[in-house]
Amino acid sequence: MSAAYQYHEPNAPDSPRDDQDSDLDLDLEELDPVTSINPRASPAVRPSREKSRVGQERAGRIPLRNLRHGGGSRGYGRLRKNLNAQDEDLEGLLNAEEEGAKPDSAGSSGTGNDDTPLLSSRFKRGPPVHQSTFSRLGSSLTRLPGFRSSSPQHADPQIDAGAEGDHSLTSTRTVSVGLPRSSRFPPNTVSNAKYTPVSFLPRTLYNEFSFFFNMYFLLVALSQIIPALRIGYISTYVVPLAFVLAITLGKEALDDIARRRRDAEANSEGYTVLKFEDIANGSKAKDKAARQSQSKRSKGKGRKLSNRGVRPTDIEEEERATRSDGQKSPTSIFRDTVTKSRDLKVEDVLKLGKDQRVPADVIILKSYTNDMPTAEHFGNTHSNSPQREESNLLDTDAPAAPEAGEGLQAGFQPSTLKNMTTSDDPSSGGEAFIRTDQLDGETDWKLRLASPLTQSLDVREYTRLRITAGKPDKEVNEFVGTMELLPRTFQTYDALTAATTEGFSSVDIPQTDNPASKFAPASNSSSLTIDNTAWANTVLASSSTVLAVVVYTGPQTRQALSTSPSRSKTGLLENEINSLTKILCFLTLTLSFVLVALEGFESKDGRKWYVAVMRFLILFSTIVPISLRVNLDMGKSVYAWFIEKDQGIPGTVVRTSTIPEDLGRVEYLLSDKTGTLTQNEMELKKIHVGTVSYANEAMDEVSTYVRQGIAVQPLGSEASATTLITPSSAANNFSTSGTRTRREIGVRVLSLVLALALCHNVTPTTEEVDGQSITTYQASSPDEIAIVRWTEAVGLRLLHRDRKTLTLQSVDTGRIVVRVQILNVFPFTSDSKRMGVVVRFLNRSSENFSGDQGDRTDGEICFFQKGADTVMTSIVASNDWLDEETANMAREGLRTLVVGRKRLSPQQYQSFSSDYTQASLSFQGRDASMASVVANHLERDLELLGVTGVEDKLQKDVKPSLELLRNAGIKIWMLTGDKPETARCVAVSARLVSRNQSIHTITKLKRKDLALDAISLLHSQPNSCLLIDGESLQLFLTHHQDAFIEMAVRLPAVIACRCSPTQKADVARLIKTHTRKRICCIGDGGNDVSMIQAADVGVGIVGKEGRQASLAADFSITAFSHLTKLLVWHGRNSYKRSAKLAQFVIHRGLLISVCQTVFSIAAHFEPIALYRDWLLVGYATLYTMTPVFSLVLDRDVDEGLATLYPELYKELTEGRSLSYRTFFVWLAVSVYQGCAIQGLSQLL
Repeated sequence: MSAAYQYHEPNAPDSPRDDQDSDLDLDLEELDPVTSINPRASPAVRPSREKSRVGQERAGRIPLRNLRHGGGSRGYGRLRKNLNAQDEDLEGLLNAEEEGAKPDSAGSSGTGNDDTPLLSSRFKRGPPVHQSTFSRLGSSLTRLPGFRSSSPQHADPQIDAGAEGDHSLTSTRTVSVGLPRSSRFPPNTVSNAKYTPVSFLPRTLYNEFSFFFNMYFLLVALSQIIPALRIGYISTYVVPLAFVLAITLGKEALDDIARRRRDAEANSEGYTVLKFEDIANGSKAKDKAARQSQSKRSKGKGRKLSNRGVRPTDIEEEERATRSDGQKSPTSIFRDTVTKSRDLKVEDVLKLGKDQRVPADVIILKSYTNDMPTAEHFGNTHSNSPQREESNLLDTDAPAAPEAGEGLQAGFQPSTLKNMTTSDDPSSGGEAFIRTDQLDGETDWKLRLASPLTQSLDVREYTRLRITAGKPDKEVNEFVGTMELLPRTFQTYDALTAATTEGFSSVDIPQTDNPASKFAPASNSSSLTIDNTAWANTVLASSSTVLAVVVYTGPQTRQALSTSPSRSKTGLLENEINSLTKILCFLTLTLSFVLVALEGFESKDGRKWYVAVMRFLILFSTIVPISLRVNLDMGKSVYAWFIEKDQGIPGTVVRTSTIPEDLGRVEYLLSDKTGTLTQNEMELKKIHVGTVSYANEAMDEVSTYVRQGIAVQPLGSEASATTLITPSSAANNFSTSGTRTRREIGVRVLSLVLALALCHNVTPTTEEVDGQSITTYQASSPDEIAIVRWTEAVGLRLLHRDRKTLTLQSVDTGRIVVRVQILNVFPFTSDSKRMGVVVRFLNRSSENFSGDQGDRTDGEICFFQKGADTVMTSIVASNDWLDEETANMAREGLRTLVVGRKRLSPQQYQSFSSDYTQASLSFQGRDASMASVVANHLERDLELLGVTGVEDKLQKDVKPSLELLRNAGIKIWMLTGDKPETARCVAVSARLVSRNQSIHTITKLKRKDLALDAISLLHSQPNSCLLIDGESLQLFLTHHQDAFIEMAVRLPAVIACRCSPTQKADVARLIKTHTRKRICCIGDGGNDVSMIQAADVGVGIVGKEGRQASLAADFSITAFSHLTKLLVWHGRNSYKRSAKLAQFVIHRGLLISVCQTVFSIAAHFEPIALYRDWLLVGYATLYTMTPVFSLVLDRDVDEGLATLYPELYKELTEGRSLSYRTFFVWLAVSVYQGCAIQGLSQLL
């Protein structure tokens, strides 16, 4: 066994084994305790070391030769001389160890130079220095760092520099991946609560006393402290006020506690976090225990090296290890832990799976599919197969290292290139799709990429990453940052360290067995863009696992910064009642002055006239009834109970019980599109091939054509088993069947289906669900997924797709029928509005694509393109039916796509390819040059194959609900983050826009001088619908706000697309400020929270992806159709009942005040109470509670009638149930009844 470790240098000095000096106190165990562990004493550690030591580089060790032969040719026996002669030298050595950062310090191994001497030059020369220093070291048991241990961990200057301002909104931040931070960032919590324990009382009391009548009664109660104004017991004034405040504050507290409980549910969601630990720190405890154990054994056996017999060749092995070029040991170890969302911190590394919500703003580090090889197959240091590790080291056929954009520096030779992508194509990067509809409302999936620097990096090296990110920002489509891979702190293999790493690294995360990529470059950096991010509240859509590091948490996330803070909402009815109480107070003051004036403003019984006025004010305080708020609040609680118990709208939750009356006063409804009006589920409903269209049951005929076109005859021959379908061979399959017209239709249908099956960016993935393999599709657009699913339904399934090839399978027979090579892909953009692909067809399935595919001359080459009719009309060949059919589909609310094809000869493609390559190399105008080449070579006179119509499925009963709301006089605005074309189609299909209603479109408006002209046409078309994009809307809001909103509020419908969450909230506030009408906002996503909170009435729908909108809303429903009953029925009842209740309570107070006035007149204008103390309190509460509170059960029409005639709702918006007219009518009734009651009592 020793032979494996021995290495002899020709002129090596004598080993200390031959030195029998009994005075030797230098113990190698103290300098390097791990390397000298006795295998007999520690059998568990030695096998682990033997197993894992192969390929571990010992670059950080310092050669023992520098120590043992530092004094030239002198023997070891003289080390005891001059023991106490050089104390300052020992102190200098120990200080050098502690400082560590000095280049010449003994403990500094950061340079990685194996030949660095242990001591600096001033310690190296002269016998007394070496002898005295190391004798003192040996005798005092003072230790240097172990030669196999890691170098001291130095503070990262980037961390220290950014620690002060990392929590600030005005500074950038440096994120050390996986490492704990000393600076504090905000907690990662979702909070929809209105109050904190500290702010609850101040805010609620301020809100309560902002109402005039509460302040009025507070002043009345305080007046009883003055003896001259005291009438009855003080408690009769204080207790009712305290009771009213207690009821109101208690209800607010219960509502806020309920919000906190719902927030706690969201904040308690568990996420898998990778916890990293430095190897040296991770094994610290075991190192210490091992050293103590060995020290005790060494003391018992004697400390002479010659008596050990364990490491006979330590010097030779050390020198051999320092020259080793094997793999470096990992920087850290990690383990999986489940952490609650609220406990996530900046720099935590998350492991996210499909359909999992992203809890914070993260940077994607790695993306891999779940069926990839795990860590035990990728050179894991815990592998039980030493042969596997050795074979990795001896692999001499490794390909060259990737170029500098792949995260590897030149000079590294990886042993293998593993596929770390979501496809089988090694050329692709770490890809993942996310859904952002809860963030920005866009329905298209977004492609996100891991940085090449981290995609190929071993997970255990993530602690070397430093990310510099900008300050927290609310721009969801912008991000600028950098990522740096710091140089390694050279660290070699440690047997005790290996023991501590067992069971830590997760085995389900792929590691690469490429040493160059594993512990990759000494230093490298990469830029970060929006493509490398995933913001909070987005959802991972692809079938992959993503590792991501948290960079922003809690209130600093994009989602939170785009969300308005919660505010206390006050109903319109309460504002109106507040105005009426001011009138009542003025009447009270007037009446008091009149009574004192009739007496002549004379002092009576030593009482000044102004004291009499104040006493009359207190006596008439019942005119402003303190019990009004109590009765209204209790009535609102009953209304909320009725709403939640209504079986017609199950699942409805009232989260803010202070504004149910406003449900009956809504005049503007602002609605989100995705998830609110639509299900975000696309379905291809119709195709048209020129002479005939297919929809619904007629799709069976399409399936028949497809089966006939992809059939191969004879089916049983060996050649037919490998024969593939091409456009030419498919046309031949129809040559012998049916009439000529039927053959032509069959060829057209199959050509269209084949084009739709090939022209897309969809990737199939296989998942295990309940033990069954299920194929799902992932793409950036749900439209493309709907089309691919339709092609599968008619008989042509997408089997495989990567960046180079695409394979189609017959659904009926299960055989591969089409296989193509993807030569070029032209992706869809908002400017081009089309997507194209150039493919080459294979004739047989046994053929492979190899070599330079551009030089092949066999196989048909076709260019397929699909896009919007507005751009495709000029690209396809002339025809007489395209415009008519696209217009018909658009009127049906379908999203139309025009599909075309062009056959290319090899010479034509070669000419295009050379020109396209040349254009792609230009530095100026590259995109325009490439687009010009495509237009000149490909996009000319395409064969028109057909038109497709895709429907975005609407929510249940959306059409009748919108129609009912329009008939009720509610103006509906649709605010969405989606594309203008999509918004238009949904507006038409949902009947938000009627068939004959014109749509005035304003998009991409950049000049403010043209803005007013753009809306001037609406003056002559007041019944038109306005469609405007976010860019143009922002221009109007900035420069022509009043002109725009004055025109927009008159229109029956407005569609705003490409709106940010902030713009949605701004529009809601602008309408509310300009019109002073009640605004209702409804949405289901996190991007709708700001709009919901800015509205007078916020309604949230419990969506598929989350409940953030529902939690932040005043009312939570489960479907859009429930909104009609909530407004038309419950809104009506709540408003009508509260209006009657408020006026009746005012009438009750006026009645007793009129009686008091009559009594005071009869008593010669003396301010004497007719009813006092608890009798008056009982009258206002207990005695008259039942008849007053019974009004909360009142109804003026039946539910069926209110729904059948939604026009009845218009009366509510006019506020006729509680107005100045009705108030003065009740005032007259109160005066009449009070005079009659008290006057007759006085007379009788």
